[in-house]
Amino acid sequence: MSAQVSHDASASALGYLYQAKWALLELFRGSSERPDGAISLELHDDVAWEVAGRPVDLLQTKLHQRSTRTLGDRDDDLWRTIRSWMDTHDPADAEGPWLTLVTTQHAREASAAASLRSPNREPVVALRLLESAAAESTSKATAEAREHFLALSASERATFVQRMRVIDGTLGIDDLDAAVRNALLFTLPSGDGPQSAFMKQLWAWWYDQVIEMLQKRRTSVSVEAVHRRVEQIRDDYAAERLPTLVERADWQTAQAQGADYSERCFVHQLRWVNLGRPELEKAMMDYYRAYNQAIAWADNDLIGLDDLPRYQADLVDEWERLFARMVRRLPATASEQDRQDAGEELLWQVLDGVTVRIRDQYDQVFFHRGQHHCLADEGRVGWHPEFLQRVQGLTVGAVRA
Repeated sequence: MSAQVSHDASASALGYLYQAKWALLELFRGSSERPDGAISLELHDDVAWEVAGRPVDLLQTKLHQRSTRTLGDRDDDLWRTIRSWMDTHDPADAEGPWLTLVTTQHAREASAAASLRSPNREPVVALRLLESAAAESTSKATAEAREHFLALSASERATFVQRMRVIDGTLGIDDLDAAVRNALLFTLPSGDGPQSAFMKQLWAWWYDQVIEMLQKRRTSVSVEAVHRRVEQIRDDYAAERLPTLVERADWQTAQAQGADYSERCFVHQLRWVNLGRPELEKAMMDYYRAYNQAIAWADNDLIGLDDLPRYQADLVDEWERLFARMVRRLPATASEQDRQDAGEELLWQVLDGVTVRIRDQYDQVFFHRGQHHCLADEGRVGWHPEFLQRVQGLTVGAVRA
């Protein structure tokens, strides 16, 4: 019977996710020591600190889910890390970057890894233990790394180990979100809902930066850039502002999952004034974003229960004035084409003129337009002069169906 081969890549995927999440935490934790620094991913190492474009600290991250094993001198993790460092940077370079192993495991007592913990590092002790392990271990998995290490001269090995550091017993992947949140304790807005929304925005931005780095479209993210982004997000939580939580990409995801508004009342209303397919597509996106944006704000306690109804009532009041003027100006002999043209003119007059805002400094046009489509979907506003009769016809048709 042939042996089964496991194709489960979950451990590797978690390892990469851990690396990405831990890098953001490291940016916040190291920002005071390296205010001019930047973090890169998969460029110089798993994670690396750069200053003036030069790597100053290479970090290998090792995630072990629910493991009770300690890290010893002959373990694969340790020697894979050492081999990686030997392959990427000159071990004998005394001016080379720090070499840091970050692991969720705890270093075994009296081990080389334990001797390399900061702030009480003992690189001489670590060197002796690593040389003994390299010479005495019989592991085939680490043989090549150990041979390479022993092939270095005594002075080269001493210089190499002098640059090594170990950060052990680090937070697991489930704890990183809370750690980043804690690092921003005095920056976050008040309230659990606003704080959760804030962190969702920050992580979304960070994952975009991770993708950019992994695709080599950017080399690193600086301390300055991450603090600037935090300030930008924080500004959206001021009393007269609101954050945008639903993006264009969310609509694209919804479409891929089967969202279809082509037979909604607000879309019929737009067809009654002869809007074309490209304009209908934009309207459906605005509707989706505005509808879900309001839900997200309410769910995260960013708006009160009365805020949206009051805002919508103001929109309806403004629309009523313009609709009445349109109807009054239409002659009794107006053709259907004239009525459609007048309705389209009203539509763009309303959608392009932001006169009412849910917050004084929230000026995202998609929300203004999308909320009008929400109102049109309920038949509270419309564009064609006879929209009410037509909406009633749609409702009757739906009931009969």
